[in-house]
Amino acid sequence: MTEARETNETSWRFWVSDYEAVIGVSIMLIIIGSMNIFSSSFVIAGTNYDDPYFFLRKQGMNLAVGVVCFFLGLLIDYHLMAKARKIGFWVVAAMLLAVFAIGVEVNGAQRWLAFGGFQIQPAEFAKPTAIFLEAYYIAWRVKHGMRCNFLHNEMYMIAALFILVEREPDMGTALIILGVPLIMLFCSNLKSLTKFKLIGAGIAGAALLCILQPYRLKRVMALLNPWADAQGAGYQSVQSLQAIGSGGLLGMGMGMGVSKYHYLPEAHTDFAFSVWCQETGFIGAFFVLFLFGCFALYGVRIANNAKDALGQMLAFGMTMLIVVQAVINLSMISGCLPVVGVPLPFISYGGTSLFVSMFAVGVLVNVGVRGQKKHNPATSEPPKDVFGRPQLRRVK
Repeated sequence: MTEARETNETSWRFWVSDYEAVIGVSIMLIIIGSMNIFSSSFVIAGTNYDDPYFFLRKQGMNLAVGVVCFFLGLLIDYHLMAKARKIGFWVVAAMLLAVFAIGVEVNGAQRWLAFGGFQIQPAEFAKPTAIFLEAYYIAWRVKHGMRCNFLHNEMYMIAALFILVEREPDMGTALIILGVPLIMLFCSNLKSLTKFKLIGAGIAGAALLCILQPYRLKRVMALLNPWADAQGAGYQSVQSLQAIGSGGLLGMGMGMGVSKYHYLPEAHTDFAFSVWCQETGFIGAFFVLFLFGCFALYGVRIANNAKDALGQMLAFGMTMLIVVQAVINLSMISGCLPVVGVPLPFISYGGTSLFVSMFAVGVLVNVGVRGQKKHNPATSEPPKDVFGRPQLRRVK
């Protein structure tokens, strides 16, 4: 009788577990991204490479490698990956240093390493590396009943990665590398006063970085009124807003958008979602926002239900990696933040970004598959998450 009732309660659901939901949402985002990459890139691909399918073919190859990255994140015990975090740090740091020596320069920035016709962006690999470093530190402190500190060895290593990436220059990626671990630390058991200090330090640091580079300050000023310099610092923001606004409710139709005809720079990378809004309208834009919201919801649920503190922090960190990038990109293209060059996960074109995003999903599913911490109410207290809250379970 009980089994029949449970079957009736779950028969209407698309998925049974949270990690199945994450996989389903990721697949839908990848499908949308592939469609949008072709639609937003066939003009520039035909003009520059005499092949309108050029970027779509490359994205297909990127996706194949991304699937491998997903299974690496899924099948390797996340405890083993965390133990190898310092090895990962030194490998990524060496790659970032190599960028300054033999890196490929594109659009005035030296961010890529070339290997036999392929290019990778080492800064992307610093993102999950920073999350593993911070997750291990927080989990160790929580396990031993100790409060976390703002300054610690892992944070110094993360700061080193931040500095190397910022000097490329790649401010957007550097902010993710430092910002996501800081969010993880802020949500841990830091003292309240330390959290306020952390917020203040973050605001002051962001202001200082803008002042040190004149072009960044110019982008911030253009944010206030991009139309005042519509052909200069505000050009990308103006074109993006025009593309979004022209989509209306239902959009112009897939492939029919006009902004990709050399009006909107980086139409298939950083501003890919602007093209999607123009061609699918408010309905299409809302659906993508809904999918990212679902990803955040199920990712946090996996984190709360993880069997140990390390799993909780890794799941939370990987969820924030995807969600924070999405929030920054969507804020950037809508004129709420200055242009910082952060791609939209799964939607924007980019091989290394896709590899890292799919690896992050693999780690998230890895934590979810390994299940919840067991609790015997007769012999022990309810398990607590990294926020110090009891993990209550619904009695069936």
